[in-house]
Amino acid sequence: MEKNKNLKEIVIKIEGEKWENALDKAFKKANAKAKIPGFRPGKAPKNVFIKNYGIESLYMDASNYCIEDAYKEMIEENKDLQIAAQPVVDIRAIDEKYIEYVFTITTKPEVKLGKYKGLDVKKEKVSVSKKEIEDAVNHMREHYKENIVKEGKVENGDIAIIDFEGFKDGVAFEGGKGENYSLEIGSNTFIPGFEEQLIGMSAGEEKDINVTFPSDYHAAELKGAPVVFKVKVNEVKEVKIPELDKEFFEDLGMEGIDTKEALEAQVKENIKASKESQVEDKYIDALLAEIAKTTEVDVPYTMINDEEERMVDHFGEHLSMQGISLEQFYKYTNSNREALKEQYKDEAEKRIKYRLILEEIIKEEKITVTNDEIDKKLDELAVKYNMTKEEVKKEYTDNLDYIKFDLEVNKAFDIIKG
Repeated sequence: MEKNKNLKEIVIKIEGEKWENALDKAFKKANAKAKIPGFRPGKAPKNVFIKNYGIESLYMDASNYCIEDAYKEMIEENKDLQIAAQPVVDIRAIDEKYIEYVFTITTKPEVKLGKYKGLDVKKEKVSVSKKEIEDAVNHMREHYKENIVKEGKVENGDIAIIDFEGFKDGVAFEGGKGENYSLEIGSNTFIPGFEEQLIGMSAGEEKDINVTFPSDYHAAELKGAPVVFKVKVNEVKEVKIPELDKEFFEDLGMEGIDTKEALEAQVKENIKASKESQVEDKYIDALLAEIAKTTEVDVPYTMINDEEERMVDHFGEHLSMQGISLEQFYKYTNSNREALKEQYKDEAEKRIKYRLILEEIIKEEKITVTNDEIDKKLDELAVKYNMTKEEVKKEYTDNLDYIKFDLEVNKAFDIIKG
């Protein structure tokens, strides 16, 4: 790929009053902290400050004050250019009279479309099996299960509330003690052999349980070691999974669902809708992959880099919802931002290429979207997010172009699918 093919350098010069004002602003900021003999901070005249620190010490802050104006000027002077990636800015020249910024911009690459109609791509058919419906219903029942105190002995599947303390060679070991611990028998969360020896015990009963730690146990001093746990069962609970009865349907709170048949029909529709969405996504990806085979386009590395940055940020947002920061992720995985971006490189390039293909098809087919279509989409979003139309409009004030593009893409896919 020819990396520089779509790069263009634009020089913006800031001079005269604008530059002088920026230097003055930088001087006031620096002078407030300057330590100059005979003057309190902020009181030294400009010529004295410059004599002590040099005017070059003001350049960095002054350049920062001017960068926004330079950027706006660059955009204004190059309205006809289709800028496709975040511009990179450097300082080419600077002195007390002016500053020259050089913006390196990436223009949208040329796309030579290949075949995008009459493609030999088949869409998978969707079906829902009885087992999938049964599994989904059972999962819903599991969600509403209750743990009920029972009389009698511990059985497999029960929950035993226990006190325990572990001893190795007669000495209690660290981390081997717990009180009122809730243990599901058969969950295999304890050392092999522990849970099985609780079966048959009753509330109030005490017992010594002999087990051996696995040879690959994380604590070196306990690897392969035989130990004794002194255990007391405080309470025994059995897991009650609800039947498909009136009480369960009331707890479920699904409108119009009050029988097993109605629930299974709704579950089937939900599974089908989910599968159809997945199949549609897979179909669309296959169509774009087929078009890409005969399409010529060099994706600029700057566009790929921007997409990688967005993907990393999106991943970071996803992590934050789980209470993990990107910095923690890097520490846990012995990684960093650049390494994560490298993992996303191929997917980022594919996304950019597919978007460029769709934009070219929209252009080739002269696809347009009316205000009425945008208005209808806003109505759909209001229903989807349970908002008023005015709230949606306010939310999407700066994003109507995204809605417009989404509608254009849908029309493009109608053409591609034939």
